[in-house]
Amino acid sequence: MTLGQADFAGTWQITRRIVDRHGAQSGQFDGLADLTPQAAAGLQYREDGTLTLDAGGTFRASRAYVWQFTSDRVLVKFDDGRDFHSFVPTGQAAGTDHPCGQDYYRVTYDFRDWPVWRAVWTVTGPAKDYTMTSLYTRR
Repeated sequence: MTLGQADFAGTWQITRRIVDRHGAQSGQFDGLADLTPQAAAGLQYREDGTLTLDAGGTFRASRAYVWQFTSDRVLVKFDDGRDFHSFVPTGQAAGTDHPCGQDYYRVTYDFRDWPVWRAVWTVTGPAKDYTMTSLYTRR
């Protein structure tokens, strides 16, 4: 089963665990992701929530992307239109990698327990070394 724009549209609860080996710290993000239909752009992805660091400190956090859908792939762009990565919305599969300066972002999506799904990012390089695991559940 390949998922489409209508499958993702709506509000999702996010629980995200971040393990930062470079900064020797970890934390958890709890929040919501709203995927809202846009005229010709697909879905506007907007997440807002709270990041709590295990060592102490709580912060508001947010991010935004645009998801565009093709017949077999989701193209994820930064909110300003720059390309970020893409993925095939079915089963468990790696998304395309994203180099950012000397750091390297690699993602794997898992849709096997739909409508619960996961995204695991592994980021490595001279400035970053962390794993970020996000669990999405329909709200």
